[in-house]
Amino acid sequence: LTPEGELLLQHVKPALQLLDEGESLLSGDNLLKGQLRIAASDTIAGIFSLIIAKFHQTYPDVRIKVTNSTSIGCAELLEKGQADLIVCNCPNSRLGSHFQTRVLKEFHDVFVANTDYFPVHTVQTELQELLNYPILMLSPKSTTSEYLREAFTAHNLKLLPEVELNSNDLLLDLARIGLGIACVPDYMLKENDQLTPLMLKEPLPGRQLILAQHDSLTVSQAAERLLKCLLPYNHHTHQKFPSKILQIIFLQDFHTIKFPYYEISMLQLQSLCTIKEVLTQY
Repeated sequence: LTPEGELLLQHVKPALQLLDEGESLLSGDNLLKGQLRIAASDTIAGIFSLIIAKFHQTYPDVRIKVTNSTSIGCAELLEKGQADLIVCNCPNSRLGSHFQTRVLKEFHDVFVANTDYFPVHTVQTELQELLNYPILMLSPKSTTSEYLREAFTAHNLKLLPEVELNSNDLLLDLARIGLGIACVPDYMLKENDQLTPLMLKEPLPGRQLILAQHDSLTVSQAAERLLKCLLPYNHHTHQKFPSKILQIIFLQDFHTIKFPYYEISMLQLQSLCTIKEVLTQY
């Protein structure tokens, strides 16, 4: 396509996708089809991929397109309508009030070192002490970089990393061979790893891995189905529903059980042991 054609295609893609879904419904085909566009940051590793795997097993006819970018880049893709959903870190300076978010995981960033190369204190390590060693961290255009620089600035320290990359996995590999001390999400660490987490005297604030959608953009049927897989979370408050406000309303057709903000199909219930198991998720 010409540059003009590419630009036009980006604007009409959502409409074409809705037409495909409408034709599928009118044809009497009950199988979910269409496309699911997801933008995800590097920190997706092992968490959201499990949800995608289950979704693909349930809806094999849905084309899943995953774009890898930084958390900031993901938010920009969602803003431009080039993604239905994004998975990124929060706080995120590019996430506006017109984005709906759901928390997938709470996590902490940790500094890890191969103590065979760096005789750093592993308990009550001070941020000031870390500046004596080469720091390995994500690129300046990442939310992690923004977050770490703000954390050091709050203690009147200037963070000057030795290496800045776009991959947490690569940061870990470089730390293992002694090129520096890496900062990565705690869930990236593996058991029996040669890297030792450093217990900071000034703990870093926790962060969140979130799923976000745009308020004013039409969400595809595939994206709606994926959102319903994330039942335990309230996208307005980032908190689990208190049991005292949980109400179950059986609709007349008995095909759906409705919770505040969410619906659970009977097909989904069949994959659980009992309704009680659903309730215990809240």
